[in-house]
Amino acid sequence: MLSSLHQAQGALRDLTRIVHDFPSEGIVFEDLTPVLADPEAYRAIVRVLAEFARSQNIDLIGGLDARGFLLGSAVAYELGVGVLAIRKGGKLPPPVHTISYDLEYGSAQLEIPSSGIDLRGKRVLLVDDVLATGGTLHASRELLEQAGAQVAGLAVVLEVDGLHGRERLSDVPLFVLNTHEVSSGDT
Repeated sequence: MLSSLHQAQGALRDLTRIVHDFPSEGIVFEDLTPVLADPEAYRAIVRVLAEFARSQNIDLIGGLDARGFLLGSAVAYELGVGVLAIRKGGKLPPPVHTISYDLEYGSAQLEIPSSGIDLRGKRVLLVDDVLATGGTLHASRELLEQAGAQVAGLAVVLEVDGLHGRERLSDVPLFVLNTHEVSSGDT
């Protein structure tokens, strides 16, 4: 795993695109699209996330809308488990479980189907690209727990240090591939 870890961290350093003032003024957005488009980097990231997932004895991957879908489905495939898309509000037909939450730059809703999938007792690993304030991961966890699932762990590619997202999620195993420190001008 060590070579995959170093390869993934190097790709993050070299390929991440930094976009200032997106999605709103004062936000520094770290776009992982170029990293995920690189086949070797993508494979290395998936291998590292899958290794963590194996240690959590999971039944299902929960991929957060939208880059969490790309990562989560590849990790689920690697492990031979199912994947659940945790969607932004209004994207799924009813009936749905819904939760509202605050973001660092607004508010949002997340949804999962409330019929057709029995989540009771399932151990789920949540996968996303970036942990900033922790709002989306925290809301996803609450949403899955309302549906009867147990969140066994969280895995993200990048953590924006200094926004205290980790603190909101401290009682569940968290894997972070790489940490970026907030500098002056970042939020």
